[in-house]
Amino acid sequence: MPKLWNETIEEHRRAVREAVLKVTAALVAEQGLRGVTMSRIAEGTGIGRATLYKYFSDVESILAAWHERRIAGHLEELAALRDGPGSPGTRLTAVLDAYAGIQRRRHGHDPASGAALHRGPHVAHAERRLLRFLGDLLAEGVAAGEVRDDMAPEELAAYCLHALGAAGGLPSEAAARTLVRVTVDGLRPARRA
Repeated sequence: MPKLWNETIEEHRRAVREAVLKVTAALVAEQGLRGVTMSRIAEGTGIGRATLYKYFSDVESILAAWHERRIAGHLEELAALRDGPGSPGTRLTAVLDAYAGIQRRRHGHDPASGAALHRGPHVAHAERRLLRFLGDLLAEGVAAGEVRDDMAPEELAAYCLHALGAAGGLPSEAAARTLVRVTVDGLRPARRA
C-alpha cells in the first residue's frame, strides 16, 4: 500500500478510537460506569457494533482505555502544578489540593465498577510515577526548609497519598481542603524550642 493510504487509514483509526473514548467519557459522566454498553457507545459514535468490535473486544477494554487516558490527564494536571511558579511548599499544596479533588471526583462512581478499573497495570505505573514526582517535590521542600527532614521524602509522599485518599469519602470540598491543610501541617518542620 502507498504511504499516503497507510497514513489515511491510521488517521481514521485514531479518529474512531478518539470518538469511542469521548462518547465513553460522556456516558460515564451521565450514567456512571454501569451505564456504558457497546450498543450505547456504537450509537453515540455513529458506527455499527460490528465496527466497534473491530476496535475493542468488549466494554471492559473500552473502559480500561478511557480510564488509562483519564489517569494520564490527572498526572499531567498534577505535573503542571508541580512545575508551576512558587516555592516548593506552595507548589506542594497546589498538587495535594488537586489530588484531593481528583479523589473526590473518583469516588462519585460506582465503587464496585471503579475498583475493577483500578486494578490495571496502568494504575500501578501511575501510582509509582506520582510517588516519584511527589517525592522529588518534597525533597525540594526539605532543601528549602519548608518540609520536615526527619523522614525520607518517599515516605512523606506515601503519607500524603494515603491521607488524601480519604478525601473521596468526605461530604464537601471544604472538608477536603481542610484535610489538605491538616496533611500539609504534618509535613512542616518541627519548631525548634
